[in-house]
Amino acid sequence: MPMPSNPYLTLDNVTAIYGDTRAVDGVTIEVLKGELVSLLGPSGCGKTTTLRMIAGFVKPHSGMVVLNGRDITRQPVHKRNIGVVFQSYALFPHLTVLDNVGFGLRMRHVPTAKLRERARAVLDTVGLGNLSERYPGQLSGGQQQRVALARALVIEPEVLLLDEPLSNLDAHLRADMRAEIRALQQRLAITTIFVTHDQQEALAIADRIVVMNKGAIAETGRPEQLCDRPASPFTASFLGSRTVIEGVSRDGVFHAPGLTCAGAPEGADRLVLRAARLRVSDEPGPLSLTGTLVSTGYLGDVYEADIESAAGTIRLLLPSDLPPPPVGTACRIQSLSGGTTFIHSHKEHRA
Repeated sequence: MPMPSNPYLTLDNVTAIYGDTRAVDGVTIEVLKGELVSLLGPSGCGKTTTLRMIAGFVKPHSGMVVLNGRDITRQPVHKRNIGVVFQSYALFPHLTVLDNVGFGLRMRHVPTAKLRERARAVLDTVGLGNLSERYPGQLSGGQQQRVALARALVIEPEVLLLDEPLSNLDAHLRADMRAEIRALQQRLAITTIFVTHDQQEALAIADRIVVMNKGAIAETGRPEQLCDRPASPFTASFLGSRTVIEGVSRDGVFHAPGLTCAGAPEGADRLVLRAARLRVSDEPGPLSLTGTLVSTGYLGDVYEADIESAAGTIRLLLPSDLPPPPVGTACRIQSLSGGTTFIHSHKEHRA
């Protein structure tokens, strides 16, 4: 995917090295003003180190960080005007909510009256205006998260950095807070980097996603692009509930053990099967694949089913009104529209 024009924030070939380990290896990212970009990947892939280089907590071994035309690579943290929300929230337990939010302004020597006015205003923005005199220990997890967000916003940062900000919340509250953060980010039009290992979180909140693996970028794109048309085998497998099968393409047909799929471009060497768009069906179609149902699980809205085939274990997500057959049943798998994607040498084609 082409880089955006006129980037507001640029990481230019940045590298971070710890001992013999390249935690981040030549990463280049460009972010537009007002854009929310998610850094997505497994633990240890370098996404938090990348965020910390933007904040100034980690100095790049090489490369540059440029913000609004300024090289800030070696600039101290306190001079970057960047707001950070940490995974742990890092609130001061002995300070009230109002004083926690105003802490960054106090460090900037903002007069007390102005400090309290701005702190109260941003607390109103995040819906906590009535809790300004409480202490962090008197708040729920979601309220503490809002305080941490307000503290980052009150300094009117040029960039907002969020490092796994929802990981300490329960599933229902995570979904609510995710929506609130996105709405607030869009209303304030603040340039934001959101680090997460949660695929659904990244898909739901981001304008663009940077998928990272082993310190490097696997792929960058809009959520719909990465989900429906991944160009990288790692992206296809990491985005969840997808089976990636190696094979070869000849005369428009993809071949793997016990499997054929029509519509393949020449040279495609991976077939991605999207679990939510596969069905157990004897209807003819471009995909020819059979196997034995080996496990099922009821997840509420869907059944999760694994079918063992000559090509490997295939994961299906079936609507709960279409329950799978009994375990041990021989099954034929067919694909709905968008259920198959072919990958070859960083090119993609959706069938």
